[in-house]
Amino acid sequence: MRIVTKPVLLFLVFLCAFSGAAYALIIHSHHEGIALGRFIMWCPGFAALLICLLLRIPLGTLGWGWPAHRYLKLSYFLPLIYATPVYLLTWLFIHGSFSLNSYEVTMTAVYSLGRWPALGTFGVALPLLFTNGAIATAVWPPGAERGWRWFLVPRLQERFGFHGACLISGLIWAVWHFPGLLWADYNAGTNPVYAMACFTVAVVAMAYIMGYLRIASGSIWPCVLFHATHNTFVEGIFDPLTAPVGWAKHITSEFGIGLALAIVAAAIFIVSKSRPGKVPSLDTQVNRERPAAQLKFTV
Repeated sequence: MRIVTKPVLLFLVFLCAFSGAAYALIIHSHHEGIALGRFIMWCPGFAALLICLLLRIPLGTLGWGWPAHRYLKLSYFLPLIYATPVYLLTWLFIHGSFSLNSYEVTMTAVYSLGRWPALGTFGVALPLLFTNGAIATAVWPPGAERGWRWFLVPRLQERFGFHGACLISGLIWAVWHFPGLLWADYNAGTNPVYAMACFTVAVVAMAYIMGYLRIASGSIWPCVLFHATHNTFVEGIFDPLTAPVGWAKHITSEFGIGLALAIVAAAIFIVSKSRPGKVPSLDTQVNRERPAAQLKFTV
């Protein structure tokens, strides 16, 4: 128990210390700017790296290996699978919620293709988002994932099992976002309590998906890719295509009930299809990195 408890407690202390300074500025300005937002994303990673240095935990034992391709494919396409039905139904049943014209104006302006909106959007902007955009977005999630899935999840699993690790890490991950949601502009403009509830459900469900990716693949990279593609597809494509009319903003985005329930359904399906097994103990992992194929989890 000691090998699990001490690093986890230290992680939470350092996480609060690093994040607190940035959140103080965000709350003061009521705005989460790009620079502070990116720094916040790296705070879990900073905390994990510092603990590894202090406790002499070998960095090479924490999931740096390249995973099987099937986990990368799942990580890339899963956000499209669970988000697409939610937004299509919203656009279909809420009049005026599909905002293609304004999206085309925004996307084509970047490439000076405003005279050809369809070509600029579907021939240039979207293909680049699906490829280069996802890769570029993946620069920032490693900071968060080094803390949540690279460091925290395996240690919580050792003490609380797979479900406990995903639930606890997911709740910590959600609460970590609350200052920006409650006292800044990290929300969709709905009632803060409603937004916080939907966001928490979505984040905990994502924690189960990413916990599966981390443990089953033995690697951090599927989690990084999943985090990046979720942000790219939901925040870079689906949300800008959706006008905040009627109940649309209560259903879509990370603060809407529709997307939250879709992610829950995806998490239940993935976890229910997993094979039972046992993850190696941390005592073993700190001595040598296990091949991805040997990493299974108990559900």
